[in-house]
Amino acid sequence: MCSIMSYCSRSADFDVFLKGFHRTISRGPDDSRIVETKNGLLGFHRLSIMGLAPSGMQPFRLGECYVVCNGEIYGFKKLKEELSEKYTFKSESDCEILLPLYQEYGTDMFAMLDAEFACIIYDGDAGEFIAARDPIGIRPLYYGYDKEGAVIFASEAKNLVGLTDRIMPFPPGHYYKSGQLIRYCDIAKSDRICRDNLEAVCKNIHDKLTAGVEKRLAADAKVGFLLSGGLDSSLVCAIAAKKSKEPIKTFAIGMREDAIDLKYARQAADYIGSDHTEVYMTPDEVLSSLETVVQLLGTYDITTIRASMGMYLVCKSIHERTDIRVLLTGEISDELFGYKYTDFAPDAMAFQMEAQKRIRELHMYDVLRADRCISVNSLEARVPFGDLDFVKYVMSVNPELKINTYGKGKYLLRRAFEDGDYLPEEILWREKAAFSDAVGHSMVDYLKEYAERKYTDEEYESMCEKYAYARPFTKESLLYREIFETYYPGQAEMVAGFWMPNKEWEGCDVKDPSARVLSNYGDSGK
Repeated sequence: MCSIMSYCSRSADFDVFLKGFHRTISRGPDDSRIVETKNGLLGFHRLSIMGLAPSGMQPFRLGECYVVCNGEIYGFKKLKEELSEKYTFKSESDCEILLPLYQEYGTDMFAMLDAEFACIIYDGDAGEFIAARDPIGIRPLYYGYDKEGAVIFASEAKNLVGLTDRIMPFPPGHYYKSGQLIRYCDIAKSDRICRDNLEAVCKNIHDKLTAGVEKRLAADAKVGFLLSGGLDSSLVCAIAAKKSKEPIKTFAIGMREDAIDLKYARQAADYIGSDHTEVYMTPDEVLSSLETVVQLLGTYDITTIRASMGMYLVCKSIHERTDIRVLLTGEISDELFGYKYTDFAPDAMAFQMEAQKRIRELHMYDVLRADRCISVNSLEARVPFGDLDFVKYVMSVNPELKINTYGKGKYLLRRAFEDGDYLPEEILWREKAAFSDAVGHSMVDYLKEYAERKYTDEEYESMCEKYAYARPFTKESLLYREIFETYYPGQAEMVAGFWMPNKEWEGCDVKDPSARVLSNYGDSGK
């Protein structure tokens, strides 16, 4: 994980830029460099993952052009081999291929990449900056304009506080050129419905997810795995264990008294033979970390914050106690295969539309959580369920097959890995528990109780009134919003409101985002 930033103006103040850029040095603690172009500043904080030698340091330069990229480009060696006929490469970094690609294909290059990335190119020949982000938004990018109208790009919102009046997330699947945002890929939209039968769909899901995990194992730094004990992370770990010569290193976190998933994580770890570590968190740690977590996330969303408490603390422990630098996680499965609340979808098309909405908003919720909790601890996140080929395929599958008519959520994914001895049946077919609940029901209860003690009913009512956008609707949500405004004043529109089940569906008009409040939660919390 790295940090990139660019102030696209000849009159950019270096000290102001440096102050903002320094706020994300934890994303790239190994080295830092800023170059001054004729038309602005370009900065890079490095976390060495691919091509660890000094020659892999960015910005890369080719002629009068520069590039900085926070990303992983899969299959880059094949592209590099093709480009080597015309270009000379000096490092083993995957990102060094970007400028030669730009020289050959211009902005068409972005649609060619099998990658999770955010990048900024300075085209010295044209005298302009170009920025782009991967189709899902796994790697972060924000932008805003200064008082003179100059655009500023940065990895995180915190880089831009004080430099612009309005901070905006850079839309995934877009590139910026000549003052315009241009979409090059809408990965949530399928041009046609895939009519594969059930067996063919499950085989493709198996093969494409396996390929997505395998390509994310390649790194020149040490790799670890977050294992919650739920289906998604367990599958990622199980696939990786089969592909790895040595036992993989897995990590789980929970409250001591009621962490649903710790026992399942241990069961999965024992089954796949991983080197497993359990991390326990206390009520005091949860409450004392709350402000830090809201600040690093840059959100007030209830679900994101709850789920980030355990993730932040387990990543903190990994950073402090190991030499691991890359973590594979299980995010993005829910958006593709369904949440507990999507069991209430009135029909298959409604399920598909909800999946499209969730995929397009991922960069503001689960993907944001995974990026920030991991990167703030100087680690890199890799998300196999976000593999572009995998996502495109699942989104194209006939929604009549994806909607839960089987009496079991995520049926296609479970069935895809039924053969092959990946996981114990008890884990492969276990009902989903929300991550923030699974690390311990009591953790969420502690947060709610803290908020109840902090505000009287009268204070709650009056304080909520000052927020016109995404108005808090519980004391807990007010607590998070107040902390958010301390660090990101007036920037609430960076987030598309609160992540909640679809209130238009029968059974989903609830007052809390946790699946725990849904009537179909059933045995998920056991």
